[in-house]
Amino acid sequence: MDAAGINSGGGLAHLVELLSAARPERAGIGKVVVWAGTAAADALPSRPFLEVVRPAELASGLLARARWQRSTLPRLAREAGCDVVFVPGGTSVSGFRPLVGMSQNMLPFQWEEARRYGPSRMLARLMLLRGTQGSLAKRADGYVFLTEFARSRIQRALGARDHSVVVAHGIADRFRMAPRPAVRVEECGTDRPFRILYVSILDVYKHQWNLAAAVARLGRSGLPVQLDLVGPAYPPSARRLDRTLQRVDPDRRWVRYVGPVPNAKLPGQYAQADLVAYASSCENLPIIMLEAMASGTPIACSDRGPMPEVLGPKGNYFDPESVDSIATCLETMVRDPALRDRAAADSYARSMPYTWERCADETFAYLADVARRSSGTR
Repeated sequence: MDAAGINSGGGLAHLVELLSAARPERAGIGKVVVWAGTAAADALPSRPFLEVVRPAELASGLLARARWQRSTLPRLAREAGCDVVFVPGGTSVSGFRPLVGMSQNMLPFQWEEARRYGPSRMLARLMLLRGTQGSLAKRADGYVFLTEFARSRIQRALGARDHSVVVAHGIADRFRMAPRPAVRVEECGTDRPFRILYVSILDVYKHQWNLAAAVARLGRSGLPVQLDLVGPAYPPSARRLDRTLQRVDPDRRWVRYVGPVPNAKLPGQYAQADLVAYASSCENLPIIMLEAMASGTPIACSDRGPMPEVLGPKGNYFDPESVDSIATCLETMVRDPALRDRAAADSYARSMPYTWERCADETFAYLADVARRSSGTR
């Protein structure tokens, strides 16, 4: 595994969970070597099959990393007896074959979403990622996508051949809680408001400002609702949310920005919520939504792909760019506890196949298959 580009966030969480759950011997794999920087290497589990290598070049910047991938990694992989190199971060200039890439970021491949950043370093970074990740997707011997939506959109954007598989991430067991009986909004009030939760970074495609405006509208209509926004912030989006709140809820009666919450404490946030809202318009696989599904909490959800693929036909959807649409969906769910009971039960059931054991088994089986195909044997 070439984990040179993985240092934190969702990519690192995936790598840690994948290797923690892995039983590579089921796929006929006897050894896994991971080349990683210090931060990622320190987070990886200790497993009998796992060897973690910390190349010094990975601490020396992007150009040094690229030189290492192109010139040194192929030699190291051959010396280690590797039959395939997997790049879970999606970016590599290595010439080793067979090579398997992975897509975990949709933003570089959806221009209508990326352009929300306007002329900025972030937009430049996304365009660079489109080039580097797109190059790997087209030349790799295999490729892993997280959803059918992502596979369809990215392959169409790149004109890439289909040499891929869809392997969804798993959900950590700490998020799994059976659905609780829905509270009636008539039982809620100032001391115990109806709590709506949205866990996500404040960002240009997450639309917290539209959700806040919709919840404030419900509050002004007399519904005892409270929206808690949990997550870090992209500064321009934080400023946009603040401007919206100054307009629709200057006294913060109905909307609170909580800020970042450690991942280990997120299950408690879901356990206290009466309804989860998920208003993103760009995702590869919405891990946060999967966690909400597993928590047994009903969800009001964006209608943009791939959310309907994951939440299914019985989901309750809204247009994340329309305050009217969001308010209508939320009000319907807030007023109807039976609907919330059904929604929570359905999404909880749909979350059950999303396990890290299944993800690890499917991933390593695919890597072994690519190695066999590339060697001309089965």
